[in-house]
Amino acid sequence: MQISALRASADFGAQVQRAAERLAAERVYDRILARDHTVWRPDPTEIADRLGWLDSPHVMRDAIGPIRQLIDSVRTDGYTHALLLGMGGSSLAPEVFRAIFGVADGFLDLSVLDSTQPDTVLAKERTLDPARTLFLPATKSGGTVETLSLLKYFYNRTADAVGPAEAGRHFAAITDPSSGLEALAQHLGFRHIFRNDPNIGGRYSALSYYGLVAAAAIGADLSRLLDRAERATADPQPGIQLGAFLGAGALAGRDKLTLITSPAISAVGAWIEQLIAESTGKDGKGLLPVDLEPECAAHTYGPDRLFVHLRLDDTADARVQAIIEAGHPVLCLQLADAYDLGAAFLHWEIATAIAGFFLDIHPFDQPDVEAAKELARQMVTAYQQSGALPAPTPDLVDGLALYGPVQGTTLPQALAHFLASGEAGRAYIALQAHLPPTPTTTAALQDLRRHLLARTGLATTLGFGPRFLHSTGQLHKGDAGRGLFIQLTADSAEDAPIPDEAGASASSITFGVLAQAQALGDRQALVSQGRAVLRIHLGADIDAGIAQLRCALDPNNDPTGEVQ
Repeated sequence: MQISALRASADFGAQVQRAAERLAAERVYDRILARDHTVWRPDPTEIADRLGWLDSPHVMRDAIGPIRQLIDSVRTDGYTHALLLGMGGSSLAPEVFRAIFGVADGFLDLSVLDSTQPDTVLAKERTLDPARTLFLPATKSGGTVETLSLLKYFYNRTADAVGPAEAGRHFAAITDPSSGLEALAQHLGFRHIFRNDPNIGGRYSALSYYGLVAAAAIGADLSRLLDRAERATADPQPGIQLGAFLGAGALAGRDKLTLITSPAISAVGAWIEQLIAESTGKDGKGLLPVDLEPECAAHTYGPDRLFVHLRLDDTADARVQAIIEAGHPVLCLQLADAYDLGAAFLHWEIATAIAGFFLDIHPFDQPDVEAAKELARQMVTAYQQSGALPAPTPDLVDGLALYGPVQGTTLPQALAHFLASGEAGRAYIALQAHLPPTPTTTAALQDLRRHLLARTGLATTLGFGPRFLHSTGQLHKGDAGRGLFIQLTADSAEDAPIPDEAGASASSITFGVLAQAQALGDRQALVSQGRAVLRIHLGADIDAGIAQLRCALDPNNDPTGEVQ
């Protein structure tokens, strides 16, 4: 990956240059290589033991053999599919590899499950034959509730299909040494346990076992990926320059990092989103990654935008040129081919660490992620004791049920007032969809984003829960608090029990209850941080509910009669 162009005004270009000069004067990258925690903090906590990603391109060479041995053995045994069970940093790089590389002939058709929505879990179960599937539960901590819930569920389904004695042979764990998952995998007789370097944080783990096992499963060339990453270590300048660009943008108030990607590599945006959001969104600061935002006229963008163009072909060049001509800064990153992802991962990790230096934040912790998890745990405990989750009364019912800061007596009025509360040129709108991420629902929500952008001019993001809780969830609670959060929930068509223990039939909670608890917990965490949150319950018909929202955004329904 190389920087092919930086287009910006003379003033912003000078700011980027000053940022680069500061990096050189303070030897920031050299100090990062030397594991100098004082780049960010005087205390080494969660820094000294979070820089192992710098070594991944080299040390993972020795892991290629064992990874290939596992994949070859299951192929020989007739396996045709793989399902990675993970969240956040454990699942996003595998999803990127699958989307961009596809599946080579004779290798495993890999998919990723990072949802607790029961409709999604059941839909995935119905597409797989456990007898021909390799399950890959992946979690750094070994205790991620979503991952372990999915593991227990699919272990039981596999035991039903092939018998308890053989079920463990269909699983290979990816975790840190001495984790709870490692102990469980040993107890259940997993086929293999990949023990990752514990000095690598989850969102920096794309080039470790967490990413490379999945890449090998689909037949990607691991040596070639690591070759490109090693080139990036030999020439780190693209990452350093990207870091200066991000840092200058954040300091200038251009904190909405908008990604424009060539279609063939568009999946990488979700990985970048987590890396940036979870690393920089804290202490009242942050860079908001805006991924897959629908295209709009260049003059629509506000002065808070910063653009990075990841270019593999020329399909987005006209759009980028229009953005440049509208006066917005754009950094163009050129990939030679799909295997340049190896370099891109490392360069973005370098840039994110450098952005943390400019923002004066700790780029390796995630202090606000735990708040929503704890609230969800409390709600699950209350459910197990009482048999019910909290059931708040809607603040307005107009076709859909609304909970939160509602003004007006109709859905259009309530939406208009909520959206008008955002500060022009500074706020953003986050659609938090606690819904099954089907293609139909995703397309409908992207259309909703398009209309929100046209109506308000504000940056828009879309995240599916609980996935986004492990990525943008940190930024939502830790940044400057300018977000307008529209939380979308719905009734599940079906539900599925979560086994209390793998191999046992007893269950004290379902996926539906867990998903509801996570949505309620995250909303409470946001409200506790003073964030503006409007929950909209779509009912049983998700598509119809989204259509009602789209209709309510029509300017003819605005109480002022004008597009805001």
